[in-house]
Amino acid sequence: MRAAARSAAARWRDRVAASDPGLLRLAAGLRTVGAISLTLAVLSLLGADVSHLVAGAIAAMVATFAIREKQRDRQAVTLAVGLPVAFASMSLAALLSSRAVAGDVFFVALIFCAVYGRRFGDRGTALGLIGFQVYFLSLFVGVTGSTLPGFYASLAVAFGCSAVARFALVPQTPAGILQRLREAFRARLAQLIDAQLDLLDAGPDDVEKIVAQVREGTARLHETAMMIQGRLDEGTRDEATARLVQRRIADAEIAAERLGLLVLTARSAERADTLTLHLPGAPLPEGGHLPVRDESLDVLRRDLRALGLLVRLPVAEGTATAHVRNRLLGYREEENLPRASPAVRDVFRGVGEAARAVLGLRIALDGPQDESDDSPETARSREELDAEDAAMGGGEPDEEAPAQETGLRRPTTRAAVQVAVGSSLAIVGGELLSAHRWYWAVLTCWIVFINTASTGEILVKGYRRLLGTVLGVVAGIALAGLVGHHTWTAFAVVLLCVFAMFYTAPLSYTLMSFFVTAALGVLYTLLHTYSMSVLVLRVEETALGAACGIVAAALVLPVRTDRRTNELLTTVLDRLTDVTEAAVEQLSGGPPADLLDLARDLDQALADLRAATQPLTHPVTPLRTRRETARYVVALLETCAYHARALAATAELLPTQRSITADPRLRRAGRRIVANIAAIAERVADERSTDEVLTGPSVAALLSSGGPDSASYGRVTDRVLRHLQRLDEAVVGLARPLATPVARPR
Repeated sequence: MRAAARSAAARWRDRVAASDPGLLRLAAGLRTVGAISLTLAVLSLLGADVSHLVAGAIAAMVATFAIREKQRDRQAVTLAVGLPVAFASMSLAALLSSRAVAGDVFFVALIFCAVYGRRFGDRGTALGLIGFQVYFLSLFVGVTGSTLPGFYASLAVAFGCSAVARFALVPQTPAGILQRLREAFRARLAQLIDAQLDLLDAGPDDVEKIVAQVREGTARLHETAMMIQGRLDEGTRDEATARLVQRRIADAEIAAERLGLLVLTARSAERADTLTLHLPGAPLPEGGHLPVRDESLDVLRRDLRALGLLVRLPVAEGTATAHVRNRLLGYREEENLPRASPAVRDVFRGVGEAARAVLGLRIALDGPQDESDDSPETARSREELDAEDAAMGGGEPDEEAPAQETGLRRPTTRAAVQVAVGSSLAIVGGELLSAHRWYWAVLTCWIVFINTASTGEILVKGYRRLLGTVLGVVAGIALAGLVGHHTWTAFAVVLLCVFAMFYTAPLSYTLMSFFVTAALGVLYTLLHTYSMSVLVLRVEETALGAACGIVAAALVLPVRTDRRTNELLTTVLDRLTDVTEAAVEQLSGGPPADLLDLARDLDQALADLRAATQPLTHPVTPLRTRRETARYVVALLETCAYHARALAATAELLPTQRSITADPRLRRAGRRIVANIAAIAERVADERSTDEVLTGPSVAALLSSGGPDSASYGRVTDRVLRHLQRLDEAVVGLARPLATPVARPR
């Protein structure tokens, strides 16, 4: 019974860790709710009225979510500086409350400064957000000069309670966040292996559904790996440890994705294309079928379950676990592979490589392991890992700082001008709708510009904001009717909405807007200003604010979605060139390069492009062909990135593994691939470019054309050839959707 309970608890923890990597969303929701609850408790003990309670609650929420810095000392400084900024903002709002024109002009100037402050990093962003939101709060609760002292007290209590919630009630340290992200990576890796096991046994009617689960699991694993890479510098004790963890995470990710491809190939009549795991709706390999059921498949199922168990166990202990680990690592040796078809034997090899990656991940995350029960194959894997750790360089490459745009071309300046113009339009239009609630239009205009960089992104965000607001109004009507004027019941409902808002914010902007609007309906009830007309006005002001933001983005210093995606696409292609060229050069016998950082730069550039193409791939877009093209291009780039990362990982094994040695013939294949990437990048940057993509013999044919002993590839493994060939094919595949001419060599 206890064992079953522990197993159920472990599965539940894995689900939570996998659904919320690092528990970042849970911590954000709990911290904000804790700050608001503590503020309400203190203010109620001081005898504050409802308006001061509402002001304190909103100020506590702003002081908590505005600060995004990772270091605790920097968070404390920003919070301390934010209080006088809040005082100044509220004072000016009270002073200008009776001067409509002057107040509107100052509000626009404040909005400009708040957005422009983003150029100064997280602290500038936080202070600008605090200044704007406190000014908005002052308009919402009706602060005047005579009531300022009481609201000052509410602000002071709110900021103090926010500090208590941040540093005492729900503390987070960079090391702690990184540790939870590691647990999330393990959980998602185990879930991906479970999905791959399901794929092996899936019937013809279920295979597409299971492939979609494998595809989603692969993307979620990569997302967690990116989150870990972004936290390594602050969460590890030194640079060497950070680079070791980064390497082991990358190895495990590549091994898991390769294993999924091998499983898909094992149940197909032809080798699976990597694109299948990156493009939703991609056709499955022809002749998909269940492998012939024999003893080897039963062993494979058992070993995939065992691999998932090894991933889940935080520390490998016991003779039984060591036996399983030794058996899986034994598949790295050809003589230990069971008799089966070539495709199934490849899966066993993939299991062995995945087990090696899990062993390296365990050593990097948990420290040295018990080696008393090691088999010779396991001992050899440990020696390889130790040699890789010793050979891993710690220096960072010297990189030139990217050229900074100046004047109105600077993104922060452009956004500040756009939002100032949009807010001016929103003020004029909002006051025509309502002389007392016009600020809702300004708030929406401000929000649609946050974390957006193109007209298309603003359009999509405005649409989501409006949809969430309409649905939230319906919920607000129902909640207001339920709570009536019961103050503490209403605040409890508001706290639930606030938690849901922060927990769902990274997942869905529509859901976040829904919970915000539902909470506001309850707050209006507390302030005795609730009515159906007020909530309808909220929708009208939201629609107006979104429209003003879209108009300003489209007409004032516009950044077209096509232009932004082309710029980011060029960056991705440049990063892909860097990784491919450096990896092939090292595999050809050239000097070592910092491949880990190059691969990380490629992943980050691809993540930026993926986010920027959301307006093009949104379900409501009327341009269906364009949507499918954007999805196809991003999927092809993800395929290229996977093979480039795999080549980089293999190149870094050269100094430590005897099975892989440099082969100068690879340079010839690498030159063609790099030249093709450059031709596509030039075409994207300039449509008048005449550069062409060159096709020709396969990579294997290029390597075998060098002399009488060309049939032998020396010590270059088939894996390197496969990755090069797939990368070559994917790069050529990019030519058609990106309108780059393709020519065969003479």
